[in-house]
Amino acid sequence: MKIGICSDHAGVEYKAKLIKKLEKQGFEVVNFGTDSHESCDYPDYAHALGRAVEEGSVDCGIAFCGTGNGMAIALNHHPKVRAGLAWNVEVGKLVKQHNNANVLVMPARFISYRMACNICKAWLEEDFLGGRHQRRIDKIPL
Repeated sequence: MKIGICSDHAGVEYKAKLIKKLEKQGFEVVNFGTDSHESCDYPDYAHALGRAVEEGSVDCGIAFCGTGNGMAIALNHHPKVRAGLAWNVEVGKLVKQHNNANVLVMPARFISYRMACNICKAWLEEDFLGGRHQRRIDKIPL
């Protein structure tokens, strides 16, 4: 599985550590930046990841920013992206089970790195439940 990953300056440390962890687990990871602690604009990195998900050059994505909200908002402007914001394991599972999120977004300033790893693991292991949830997803595009 090929995973795209991005962050702004608030999530750069978690992103760097998670890349190494995912690669050790056998995932191919594509880094869409940033790799700096300098203040930056999250949409630049979110849109790079969003385009990759839309084009199919990555299978799914992970994004970090301070609250997670900025990344989620920017990512969800891409029609083929369903970015779900998760701050604990249960929400991480549900964004996959119910929303079929193909991008996981996490708030680097509000969770520990350990929690980020646990959320990511849960999200990667879950399956979309389909059924009534698919009917709801089908209603999202305008």
